[in-house]
Amino acid sequence: MAKVRVLPPEIVSKIAAGEVIERPASVLKELLENSLDAGADAIEVTVGNAGKTLIHLRDNGTGIAEEDLNSLFSRHATSKISVIDDLYAISSLGFRGEALFSIAAVADVTLQTKTDAQDSGWSLHVRGSERLSRKPCSMRTGTSIEVKELFFNTPARKKFLKSDTTEFNRMLDLFIPYTLLFPNIRFKLSHDSKPIFELAPARDIRERIAEALHVNKDDLIEGQRDYAQKNISLKLVLGDINIQRLRKDMQFVFINNRPVENKTVSYHLNEIYRSLLAPGVHPLFCAYILMPAADLDVNVHPTKREVRIKDEASLVAVLRSFSEQLLMTQSKAQQPSSLFIAPDRPAQGPFGQSAQKTLSVYPGPEQKPMQLALSEGIALYKTDIDQDKQKDLRSKLRQARYLGNLFKTFLLFETTDSLLVIDQHAAQERISFERLKEQIEKADVEVQKLLTPLTFKATMQELLVWEEIKDLLEKIGFETTLFDRETIAVHSHPQLITDPENSLRNLIAGGQITKIDPEKLARLACRSSVMAGFVMNKEQAEYQRSALLQARDPFTCPHGRPTVVEIPESTLRKQFLR
Repeated sequence: MAKVRVLPPEIVSKIAAGEVIERPASVLKELLENSLDAGADAIEVTVGNAGKTLIHLRDNGTGIAEEDLNSLFSRHATSKISVIDDLYAISSLGFRGEALFSIAAVADVTLQTKTDAQDSGWSLHVRGSERLSRKPCSMRTGTSIEVKELFFNTPARKKFLKSDTTEFNRMLDLFIPYTLLFPNIRFKLSHDSKPIFELAPARDIRERIAEALHVNKDDLIEGQRDYAQKNISLKLVLGDINIQRLRKDMQFVFINNRPVENKTVSYHLNEIYRSLLAPGVHPLFCAYILMPAADLDVNVHPTKREVRIKDEASLVAVLRSFSEQLLMTQSKAQQPSSLFIAPDRPAQGPFGQSAQKTLSVYPGPEQKPMQLALSEGIALYKTDIDQDKQKDLRSKLRQARYLGNLFKTFLLFETTDSLLVIDQHAAQERISFERLKEQIEKADVEVQKLLTPLTFKATMQELLVWEEIKDLLEKIGFETTLFDRETIAVHSHPQLITDPENSLRNLIAGGQITKIDPEKLARLACRSSVMAGFVMNKEQAEYQRSALLQARDPFTCPHGRPTVVEIPESTLRKQFLR
């Protein structure tokens, strides 16, 4: 009996707009989902010119029966649903039945397939929706589909495709989540005859995540919990503080074995890390969520990536509670200080009255006012200051007496009427940034040669960016080579940079840089550069103060954080009720 049916009009009318093949990544998504729905445990993908000329997928799934071939490339032909109620209990990845129809309409497609019950396979050739041939072929059980000349008959759409690097990056962004969702499946991906991924079935989910994302397995925290009353099951794999990203490129949400996007879930998972990570730094997380299909609407968007959750608040509540527990009990990071309270809550004085006492923070002249509340009745203010006030602070800092180093992070200076606190890390970022920017502008970067190359693993997206900008990196002092398929070797770096691995990661994670922009390059290279956790002696502290005073904008780091905080004597006295 044939499995593939052409849906009747009454069901078609209930379905959202069909699949749109916008770019090679759209094709790869549909082919991957078909293979996974067919029960394949080995999937091999070969790509040419970022999918513009070739996308070839082979799997060992159940295959397609001969009697289904006639309906295969028809609109709304599917084996996944048959009645309207099926739309509200979808368990497969694909279901609308438009993928092959849409692909064959804009490409040259050759499909070969065989089931266990058939003596031989069948080959079907379709070009621009026109069926050119159908004939028997020799092959093993499974399906092979070759998509060539994408958009050959729609030049307007082809014209708007991006560079090969950009398009292949989008294919990687699409491909990687499925490898994390199905760790028991063998995945292989090649691009222009170069192997990119070759992932054998993993023993556990942490091993697959570590291998696919090129991170340390020991930096991953895993936990699983079932909430029977809510019909929710959670499995979380969270990166600890040792995995820090400039972009949200290692954040994945899966609901009912489907990679999805849900802004609410992602927002709350990121918020949990806010007390652990610095601003502008993002965590790694993989959230695997199982819930009743009836509580989930996957028919919101043609690509099925966005989902609507019936009781979103209930899911977020258990997700936050569980992830916070995992991070606080298993993470290697220190627990956050209780010093800060919520910004929108007025701080209470010692007798219960509301108190707002001022700490002055000196940002750059273009920054907007911002207030943060601290416990113990102290408020922290970030305010605009004019040039006269900047000069006043420069004078105070220049004449202040050095007191010492606090928590291996802060330098304390005494003035006649206040305490100045310098964040030595932020201050050094400002100093290094301005010096490196000047050296890049003059094309005279001081370079530190390494006797032994520094090596580090990079993600496939980072390697693609590195390949494009490695000549530019050399001009600013980073001499790099490819050590192996997934490892970059650093042979030299700018002398001002003390953490070359972190600096290089920031540069290749900062997007494609096609020309020398001294300010942008220096800003990325100097991010998280030096000094936190280092105990300065008096001479080193005095030298840093002197160097900071010579900077053009000494009172913020290149990324907007303050370098100097002033605590007036009057504020300290009030804290002791004097």
